[in-house]
Amino acid sequence: MESGFYGEYNHSIDAKGRLIMPAQYRERLGETFRVTRGLDHCLCVYTQEEWDKLESKLDAVPDISNRDARTLKRFFISGSTICELDKQGRFLLPANLRSFAGLDKDVVLAGTGSRIEIWNQAAWDEINDFDDLDALAASMEKYGL
Repeated sequence: MESGFYGEYNHSIDAKGRLIMPAQYRERLGETFRVTRGLDHCLCVYTQEEWDKLESKLDAVPDISNRDARTLKRFFISGSTICELDKQGRFLLPANLRSFAGLDKDVVLAGTGSRIEIWNQAAWDEINDFDDLDALAASMEKYGL
């Protein structure tokens, strides 16, 4: 079994707020998985195992006197929901998460290794405008790739 999520898939959200999870992702996700807000106004989907790792890291950050830490925890944890697939491979995206990411109908599910990102199609097209490949190459060099 592959260790991560890869590829881009175009799907539509139905009138009830359900989205089909690509078949290539289903086995890796398991019976239940987490969906939460992402930093680029997309949604992030995590296996329960990956979510537990993230949550442990967030829990380790002292937040009693650290406003940034409290905000970070609220952003990811309070924005998360547990999802499961129905027999047709669909899952319900809550209205608050659809609103956050501007998801109405056409979406892209993009595997980014340890997680899946769910994007509004227009926002995905805009953020993935790779006109400046020299800048991308500079980023690769900066990160030792």
